[in-house]
Amino acid sequence: MITRMSSLFLRTLREDPADAEVPSHRLLVRAGYIRRVAPGGYAWLPLGLRVLRKVENIVREEMNAIGAQEIQFPALLPREPYEKTGRWTEYGDGLFRLKDRKGADYLLAPTHEELFALTVKGEYGSYKDFPVVLYQIQTKYRDEARPRAGILRGREFLMKDSYSFDLDDEGLERAYLAHRNAYISLFDRLGLEYVIVAATSGAMGGSASEEFLAVAENGEDTYVRSTESDYAANVEAVTTPAPAERSLEGLPAAQVHETPNTPTIEKLVDFFNAADLGRTFTAADTLKNVLVKTKQPGTKEWQLLGIGLPGDREVDMKRLEASLEPAEVEMIDAADFAAHPFLVKGYIGPKSLKDNGVRYLVDPRVVTGTAWLTGADKDGHHVVDLVAGRDFTPDGTIEAAEVREGDVSPDGQGTLVAARGIEIGHIFQLGRKYTDAFEVDALGPDSKPIRITMGSYGVGVSRVLGVLAEQNHDEIGLIWPREVSPFDVHVVIAGKDDALSAGAEKLSAELDAAGLSVVLDDRKASPGVKFKDAELVGVPTILVVGRGLANGLVEVKDRRSGDREEIAVDGVVEHLVKLVRG
Repeated sequence: MITRMSSLFLRTLREDPADAEVPSHRLLVRAGYIRRVAPGGYAWLPLGLRVLRKVENIVREEMNAIGAQEIQFPALLPREPYEKTGRWTEYGDGLFRLKDRKGADYLLAPTHEELFALTVKGEYGSYKDFPVVLYQIQTKYRDEARPRAGILRGREFLMKDSYSFDLDDEGLERAYLAHRNAYISLFDRLGLEYVIVAATSGAMGGSASEEFLAVAENGEDTYVRSTESDYAANVEAVTTPAPAERSLEGLPAAQVHETPNTPTIEKLVDFFNAADLGRTFTAADTLKNVLVKTKQPGTKEWQLLGIGLPGDREVDMKRLEASLEPAEVEMIDAADFAAHPFLVKGYIGPKSLKDNGVRYLVDPRVVTGTAWLTGADKDGHHVVDLVAGRDFTPDGTIEAAEVREGDVSPDGQGTLVAARGIEIGHIFQLGRKYTDAFEVDALGPDSKPIRITMGSYGVGVSRVLGVLAEQNHDEIGLIWPREVSPFDVHVVIAGKDDALSAGAEKLSAELDAAGLSVVLDDRKASPGVKFKDAELVGVPTILVVGRGLANGLVEVKDRRSGDREEIAVDGVVEHLVKLVRG
């Protein structure tokens, strides 16, 4: 069936939307694919829905190919299963919570691990029933504090989540690898530029975890890779190589120095380098003590937490939050300093933290035997040669310091380089977190229960569409990959002559009969308007029926390369079928 622009529910825009921050948001709105309904919520118009369904079907094909079976859960779920696993509180403000007319608690599901586990428990009970892989493609909800970038970071989004259930860890590893390979096939089919990186599990729980990140300069995720190996990781998952511990014997005693007007690392280093102590200090020789406050899910009380790290590093809040998840984390403010007078701003040291019962975690580089220049817990005073393991003992280590280009790769091979990306897929070996919570067992051949182990595997279906737009556009519009383009061919009538309209109608009918999807711009608009809309909408092949028709010629334009080619009318249908079908 031919789609006609004259009747297509479509309104293109010449101006960028005021709230658009990234190309995909700007172009999907301008080209009439989506419309904003509320912050983080978008309506899918006919063109957008065509592309979304194509992405969805490719995802479905790849899931079916590994033997996964599709089911569907409601998005509106009762509180109890999430209470059982602790995620009712762990999700914090990110969860949409509501009550029904009887006062019962419900939520709009962000993910469905609990429901999948309960369903398998209810349906299967023998070792003969396993393994099994189930999936759904369904709308999810997360109350993002700052929804942004259109459909890339919304409060409502379409997601494919699949779950594997196995009798043992070897089975889980096989399911994990099958999903990993399926995702590679999926994203390759879509023509995406992406990387696979080690990741953290977050509120999902579990052990092994990898993210598929689409390469994008404006992506929210920073990842690093080694210059000499295949190591790659989201910065939140990077582990800092710890230096060897040093002997405490023969180290000089710690000494307190008066250091007026040195509340910053830079001023502190300058002061000591001018003090002629027989050595040169750098920011890396200082121990910066940063105070934050944390609050566990379901509690109201904030707790102070000290973070010690080399002074040449800043705290990376994403890494800190990932290390402390599911706790909420905030930097302390003036009111907190006022409420805890033992915290001397700019001069905080480990001693006052220990004396006042404040938990103190340090960067992995702060090992026994390392000596530091740090605060002496007194205004205008610092201490030199404060030795870890002798003068202070931290409560543990934490990954909170920024990861920088040039850092040694955690695998010991090469150094790190950084880039940015957008998460499009995430795979987890969940293990038994959820099956333990719900006692999901199978009776083994010896009639003894076997606790089932789970994997969880997600693809952001609607986000993938946004990423495709990010990676496939130019300054004038979208350029869809053929696999997901809303149409195979965009036919433009470049003139008002009845003969041109008749010729375009005939060619469109022949293309449709040959199995190609066609959009025909039959509007009574100028050729300039039609060309601009065709370039904006982004169908990869544009067929122009214009003045050349009188000489038996039409023009085929490749939207990606910009190449134009005149083709004889008699052979253009065959030409386009070969072009579209490869």
